[in-house]
Amino acid sequence: MPPKKMSRRGLFRSGAALAAAGVSASIPEPALATPAALELGGNLYESIGVTPIVNCRGTYTIITGSQTLPEVKRAMEAASNAYVHMDELMEAVGQRLAELTKAEWGIVTAGCAAALTHATSACIAGGDPEKMQRVPNLTGLKNEVVVPRYSRNEYDHAVRMLGVKMVEVETAAQFEAALGPQTAMVMILSCPAAESGELSIENACAMARRKGVPVIVDAAAETLTIPNIHLQHGAHMVAYSGGKCLRGPQAAGLLLGQKDLVRAAWINSAPHHAFGRSLKAGKEEIMGMLAAVEMWLKRDHDAEWKQWQAWLDSIAEQATQVAGVTSEVLQPEDLSNHAPRLRLHWDAARIGITGTEVEDILWHGQPRIAVNDASGTRRDGAPSSLTIMPYMMMPGDDKIAAAAIRKLLANPPHITVPEPEAPAVDVTGEWVADLTFVSGSSRHHLTIEQHDGQLSGVYRDDVLSGKLTGAVEGRRVTIRSGQRIEGATLHYEFSGDVAGGRMEGVVKLGEYGQARFAAQRA
Repeated sequence: MPPKKMSRRGLFRSGAALAAAGVSASIPEPALATPAALELGGNLYESIGVTPIVNCRGTYTIITGSQTLPEVKRAMEAASNAYVHMDELMEAVGQRLAELTKAEWGIVTAGCAAALTHATSACIAGGDPEKMQRVPNLTGLKNEVVVPRYSRNEYDHAVRMLGVKMVEVETAAQFEAALGPQTAMVMILSCPAAESGELSIENACAMARRKGVPVIVDAAAETLTIPNIHLQHGAHMVAYSGGKCLRGPQAAGLLLGQKDLVRAAWINSAPHHAFGRSLKAGKEEIMGMLAAVEMWLKRDHDAEWKQWQAWLDSIAEQATQVAGVTSEVLQPEDLSNHAPRLRLHWDAARIGITGTEVEDILWHGQPRIAVNDASGTRRDGAPSSLTIMPYMMMPGDDKIAAAAIRKLLANPPHITVPEPEAPAVDVTGEWVADLTFVSGSSRHHLTIEQHDGQLSGVYRDDVLSGKLTGAVEGRRVTIRSGQRIEGATLHYEFSGDVAGGRMEGVVKLGEYGQARFAAQRA
């Protein structure tokens, strides 16, 4: 994957930092206990064998985003106690969102990705029922979405799922040339690259408006600005996650912007029988999201910032009591995950533990703590660091994190690092690998060159092709490759043993779990 800026919804590491570093330590994987009866109380998750997390990482969907505000919970509870007509409800909510945000109109969606999907539907089919029923068969309909290359990301699958072709551009000239009769809309990811240059949001919107093409901005994890900065720059619509900085329902989002397009997006979504029927926001999410926006205008954002800084100061004060540990505060670069972060630095050789080891032990510990980032392994010799994001921490989390981090840095556990073995096999050549996934299988091809214990070469399947790297220790082989497809980069990490002309083991697939593999020399 390309380097992820802090502002985006991110993915967890695989939790194998120590193993990747060749480290052996007595750190157990979190075990799922045999569930007893569900306990509706403070031990809700533990009662089914799931360990809650102290969130020092940020608004990541994989660790459930944020904790909803008390006012949001009350609104959702109240909403569940009556029946209403959904069209009447969203019409009233749309009007209220317009008043609150100063946008022309707004709707609540089933997350930011759903907002992107409904907006795309609106730009393709408008409010025409016949066209809605044809989607995703786009024959005779506008079927292209123009997107700056810097905006391609995993979440644009929410746009592609309607069957559109993503037209990537890198210059203003390419952008203008791409805007044609088949262009349904322009999609832009709000990020530092979108703030300046010839394809900034403002410049792209100006070019698109001259051609009559609507623009949507994906601002998922951003601070909600009023009046909205992206609409002021010329965008027709902007999409937000409801379960991140707004601290609304986790399964909710916002679509704001031009009234006719946003209302068409609603018609293309549930409860209406169109492409977006499966992306349903219920009355509880709708009213909870409205409450979150109401509260956004009432929250003391300056006081929240001071609280975050105080938590970071508390953690830094504890950690830097360990000789050799220093700290710095990192200020946000843009509107996404807009909060300060704390970075701790140390010399692993002096302290006796690396940054990735600390991260992994915290993740597997009791309490279980997720940090924002870490660096430094036994084998790379890079400086060690640990980064804390206070954005979604709760009162008291700073004390828990501070105590755990200081303990690890002051009294690190004994961690043994085995000496690398000399290669006992030569895997140079062509290999055919059969991968067996949780469901289904596929055949991949590896062309490998081995120089001492280091591997290089080419990895390919039926569609993708790219470089591979890796290493051989004894009869153990590790091979890594990353392949870009659409807005995503797929990561493959093979670990297996070689016997004769056969290689067998496991392939780690990042967020997609793992597969088994068996490879034969071609």
